[in-house]
Amino acid sequence: MANKDALRELQTRLASRLQAAKTQPRARGWLAVECAGVGLLLPLAQAGEIFPLRALLKLPHAKPWMTGVAQLRGDLYTVIDMAAFLGLRAPKSSSDPSALDGQLVMMAPSLQVNAALRVDRLAGLRGEEQMTREAEPAESVSARPAFAAGRWKDAQGASWQEIDLGALAMDGAFLDVMS
Repeated sequence: MANKDALRELQTRLASRLQAAKTQPRARGWLAVECAGVGLLLPLAQAGEIFPLRALLKLPHAKPWMTGVAQLRGDLYTVIDMAAFLGLRAPKSSSDPSALDGQLVMMAPSLQVNAALRVDRLAGLRGEEQMTREAEPAESVSARPAFAAGRWKDAQGASWQEIDLGALAMDGAFLDVMS
């Protein structure tokens, strides 16, 4: 009898939590990563799985920031060095000992682009409640690319750039991979 009561109580608690979750506005969440020492926020809804960086198959005639192709979960994904794409550093050559340092973050399947982003370091998850939106001058906002959403500051005062992966997947420079 005690087990039935405990089960009923658990079901009641879960039902009330689900109902509360439906009525509360959803806070944004991000995967925080670092590229060349710069903090980036990737929306959780647009980021896919995370994989360790491994040897990549090079692509001839590709832009230097397109570092190759990787097989992830049985499918081929182009690998973009985010730091190089954003102009934060020169692309790493395959002979560089740090060329295999970092992680691959797949772009979500819903974006319909088989691409993985090479990042230097994962910095954890961040929620909107942990961040403060930075005020930006209008000329700064108009000068940045469409995929560079807002800038945020965390409790430690570190600045983070939000990257809209959906807008990145449609960006002309991102899609122009041939050199």
